[in-house]
Amino acid sequence: MPDVLILANETIGGQALLDAIKERAQQGDSPGFHVCVPTIRPPYGNVIYDDAVRDSAQVRVDLALSFMEQEGIRGSGEVGDPDPLNAATDALAVHPCDEIIVSTKPATESRWLRRDLIGKLQADTGLPVRHVIVDLTRDGLPFGVVLVVANQTAAGGELEERLKALAEEGPRRFIAVVPQNSGDGAATIAARERLNTLIGDLRDHGIVAAGMIGDPDPYTAIMNSVAYFHISEIVISTLPSNRSEWLKNDLPEKVRSATGKEVVHVESTADEPATAEA
Repeated sequence: MPDVLILANETIGGQALLDAIKERAQQGDSPGFHVCVPTIRPPYGNVIYDDAVRDSAQVRVDLALSFMEQEGIRGSGEVGDPDPLNAATDALAVHPCDEIIVSTKPATESRWLRRDLIGKLQADTGLPVRHVIVDLTRDGLPFGVVLVVANQTAAGGELEERLKALAEEGPRRFIAVVPQNSGDGAATIAARERLNTLIGDLRDHGIVAAGMIGDPDPYTAIMNSVAYFHISEIVISTLPSNRSEWLKNDLPEKVRSATGKEVVHVESTADEPATAEA
């Protein structure tokens, strides 16, 4: 039974790649797929948080595996080295495959193609490599991608209900980001627990969702996420207005102005601890 390595990053949800995976899966030899997503350094923020960098790549892996699971396709995945050639060879050393599918942006936009990644992969691995071009600028994604940003209110009922309502409006994937508390390990652990609760609740309702811990500054966390992912709309969840540092800093309007995206604000009415979001 052959296995296929899928190497992709920003284009992981592109229609051309999804179609290529489905087409290959429907061939009679019942292949398995192993997804490898190289990490990308964030463009914003003065401090680089390695966990956030890895988490962003893991989100892409999780969303790709969710797609394959929905299609009944057997798959596994991993986060890889920042260098795509190293990422692919490392993955093959642990998960031997018989062929490779590489997804990139068009040649005018792709750093991978400028570095002749396809030719180097073929030369280094001796495997057949199928190259799939995904033009996100022209085609977008076959679903909306909703960025959800919350901290203290991440596990709140108001946020969950709003997200479920959005999911019912049309095909969407949800990426939740909880800004981490810099220098406070216990608070970061608590934030990850809230994140996991939110993701678990959404998945229990059949909603495709993945999540990550982001930069401590919510604006920086959002701008990095918009750079990492093809975001269509943003949901920001805060504490009540009289207790929210994010609202005092006018976060929703700043994000709306900087990104040009639709921004939805959800205000928690729960009796949360008297702490700031981040």
